[in-house]
Amino acid sequence: MKFKFAITLIPILLLTVGCQTIQNKTNKVVEEENKKYGLFVGEDVNKMRIELGAPTEDIINDLGNEVLIYKTKKYGVPCERKFEVNAGGTIIAFSSSGCF
Repeated sequence: MKFKFAITLIPILLLTVGCQTIQNKTNKVVEEENKKYGLFVGEDVNKMRIELGAPTEDIINDLGNEVLIYKTKKYGVPCERKFEVNAGGTIIAFSSSGCF
């Protein structure tokens, strides 16, 4: 009985540890991405456009600020980066989802 329990428990433990390792690596990549693109906050929008190119979408939010959206896919997973730009052309906010 103890042998069957051990045989069942070992794969479960290995899967749990493996999933946690993947989660830790993903969190690290996301943190680095946020640092990299977060540096654009407070900068002129033209500097960002030179580095990233033309946005996929360009909308005006409820506050009247321009929101530049860059959409890509990596390994079939959609990634979306949003930069909010005020009337003076300064980036005031950055967010991303699905990017790793």
